[in-house]
Amino acid sequence: MSSVEKSDLLKNVGKRIQNLRLSKGLSQVDLVGKIEGNIDTTNISRIESGRTNPTIYTLYRISKALEISLEELLKTEEHDK
Repeated sequence: MSSVEKSDLLKNVGKRIQNLRLSKGLSQVDLVGKIEGNIDTTNISRIESGRTNPTIYTLYRISKALEISLEELLKTEEHDK
């Protein structure tokens, strides 16, 4: 995977998380409050902007906080770029 493809993937997943969060009426602070374990709003911001590569476990915890499956969280479409 090229660095451009990786960057696009991280941005797409981040945008998906942001869209799901907003569709549920949650702020980043609200989302952090629903996530099990330690995570801060700065980290959520970096994930949503595609500036960091979250672990599978972090993505799993985000999916649980958003009350969706990990599979649903990771659904991205190429045209969403």
